[in-house]
Amino acid sequence: MFVPENFAIPAQLSNDRIRLRMLSVADAQKDYEAVVETRSRLRKSSHHGWPRDGFTLDENVADLKRHEREFLNREAFAYTVVALDESRVLGCVYINPADAEHEAVVRFWVRDSEQALLTFLMNTVQTWVADVWPFTAVRFENVG
Repeated sequence: MFVPENFAIPAQLSNDRIRLRMLSVADAQKDYEAVVETRSRLRKSSHHGWPRDGFTLDENVADLKRHEREFLNREAFAYTVVALDESRVLGCVYINPADAEHEAVVRFWVRDSEQALLTFLMNTVQTWVADVWPFTAVRFENVG
């Protein structure tokens, strides 16, 4: 089990600049726009060449369905990073099982046009994971 059964999965994290909440199929169009804008950097860090050339909205919907299912099944947790007014997806944060040395790996990215937000997001997520999540050994990776 990735997280204890009695651990209450955080629904969101908000501050004066961003909001993180569960990534869902309802975010497909805005998430797709962010992924396509950032595809070159995302592809460099992907083990599978994701997102491929010609990546479609339908493929993004399938990815988001998988992320949503994993979240609801407590297997892995994908959070969308959105503007406070919900007008844009700014990036994503993924909290996944890791390896023998780490309980979790936290991967994150921000869209190309939001690179100024990267350090703020990283610091925010590191503090959030340390303060709220039940992990003692976490690896953080900027994947785009």
